[in-house]
Amino acid sequence: MGVGKILKLSKPIEKFREIHKNLSLRSSPNLWHNDHNHHHNEHEPTLRLTHPILTKLDSHPTITLTQFNQIHTQLIVSNLFQHSLAASRVFKKLCASHSTVHHAVNLFHALDEPDAFICNTIIRGLLNSNETVKAFDFYYKEMVGLLVPANNYTYPLVVKVCAELERVREGEKVHTRVVKDGFELDLYVRNALIRFYAVCGRIGDARKVFGLSLEADMVTWNSMIDGYVKNGMVGYAREVFDEMPERDVVSWNSMIAGYGLVGDMVAAQELFDGIPERDVVSWNCLIDGYARIGDVVVARKFFEWMPCRNVVSWNTLLGLYVRCRKFDECLALFDEMLEQGVKANEATVMSVLTACAHLGRLDKGKWVHSYVKNNKNVVIDVLLSTALLTMYAKCGAMDMAKQVFDEMPERTIVSWNSMIMGYGMHGHGEKALEMFLELEKSDSVPNDATFVCILSACTHAGMVLEGWWYFDLMQRVYKIEPKAEHYGCMVDLLSRAGLMKDSEEMVKNTPLTTGPALWGALLSACRTHSNLELGEMVAKRLIELEPNDVGPYVLLSNIYATAERWDDVENVREMMVKNGLQKPVGLSLVQPGNDGVKSVEGGYSFHKMRLMYSMLSDMGVQMKMSQRNMIQQESSNLHKLEHDSFI
Repeated sequence: MGVGKILKLSKPIEKFREIHKNLSLRSSPNLWHNDHNHHHNEHEPTLRLTHPILTKLDSHPTITLTQFNQIHTQLIVSNLFQHSLAASRVFKKLCASHSTVHHAVNLFHALDEPDAFICNTIIRGLLNSNETVKAFDFYYKEMVGLLVPANNYTYPLVVKVCAELERVREGEKVHTRVVKDGFELDLYVRNALIRFYAVCGRIGDARKVFGLSLEADMVTWNSMIDGYVKNGMVGYAREVFDEMPERDVVSWNSMIAGYGLVGDMVAAQELFDGIPERDVVSWNCLIDGYARIGDVVVARKFFEWMPCRNVVSWNTLLGLYVRCRKFDECLALFDEMLEQGVKANEATVMSVLTACAHLGRLDKGKWVHSYVKNNKNVVIDVLLSTALLTMYAKCGAMDMAKQVFDEMPERTIVSWNSMIMGYGMHGHGEKALEMFLELEKSDSVPNDATFVCILSACTHAGMVLEGWWYFDLMQRVYKIEPKAEHYGCMVDLLSRAGLMKDSEEMVKNTPLTTGPALWGALLSACRTHSNLELGEMVAKRLIELEPNDVGPYVLLSNIYATAERWDDVENVREMMVKNGLQKPVGLSLVQPGNDGVKSVEGGYSFHKMRLMYSMLSDMGVQMKMSQRNMIQQESSNLHKLEHDSFI
């Protein structure tokens, strides 16, 4: 009985083995298996798309692995899996979904005779799943490795992979294979090669491919125009544009975007006015051009004139407001965007979080964080997480910043720097140093910006010895040459501690090419510690570097005011007037809680007001010091009186 049961169970297995043993050899199928002119091999049975198993396969819009395994089993048992039409339908279905494309790669090895169609399908599926590296590896390891002949549909895919990875050398090898296989004049292959060379900065080679044949379609011309534009050669792009026998909206949009990139908005406007039919991209390109040159008024005007907008339109203006530091306008536009039912994406949230961080709008930042969590349209990646923790850090909510940081699946050095910066700017020097120690234990490597953050943290916390240690560690261990920002932090650190001699020595040993950041820090320190002689020297050096910056003049004036050299204060004022540094009415924003309070500075010279405020600030410091001395004197007299009474 037991033996009989075993024999019965083994029959399906024996049948399965017999089917595979007797499979006949087949020739490689054509690219399109449902072509009416397709000729079947005489050894391959006729199979139609109306076969019940294939009908069941095609009935699933998206297929799960469980559903596929059932159909796969039926194909094997029916001796149909190795059939060219069945195999092509199977791989096409698997590669249509991100969740099953990797199963297609694994199943590929079960094929007796893989062909170009199946290989192309897998490469395209991996590309659509953003698995570019795996698509590249599949081509070389499986297709080239197994000597599967490529066709004119293979090479555009592979060249696209090389373009996205910017692998110039590998792309050149593929081009060699294209020539060897005789596809160099194929229109689709040429279009792919033009784009590849343009993306990799080889615009001369792109032009050579463009000129290989007179045959060209709209994609050929547009690829060449786009290549010139992306490489900053708008003049050459315009020549190609003018040579085109006919143009579509993509041609016009590429040229408008090109002129926008180089800031020639007169030419961009002329093209925009002359375009036969505009789409939303046309408007976006023009608005982006005005945004790049910082023209908020005109950009907003065209934004309001748009017949229809997409999320890119809103993001362009939001980004412009952030770059121009119009953070209130950014948040107002974001609210308007949501009111009109437009769904935000990652770029939207990045701009809004930046505005919240600069305004200290913790309430709005928390709301945006909640919006992101509940919106599937926004993917929380490492960049967005870093923007979130930076917003919390700048708003002083370090506990929230740390929570976001701890929840990040992966961290970049920017994430670490933001945490160190946050702890440092709020006076948590010890925590900033602890965060740096954690960074050293991780896979990330500190960069020059990291040490700016850590030195700044030491400055805010008055940690002089620690600052010296990390300044030395940066050079000795991480081989990072100090920049002006590092010297500036060290000068500020030493100066705040009253170590002016060390500050002077550090300045003398710095390279002459250091920028205004270092000299500005030292000048500020000279004012704080009343070092008149050094302050004069540094101020003059800083004015040479930044003659149009009002800051050095104000600080120098403060130093003179502290020394009661009022004639020199007046001379500085006259220098400011001579250099045209007087500006029109300005605005300052103070935000207690959530209420914005604006004050206007105008009428009486803005810079005179700044000088007066600075002088008043110094007077206030002197008054506090005098009051402190009086209290100490009274306390001493009282103590003496008590002592005399006791005696």
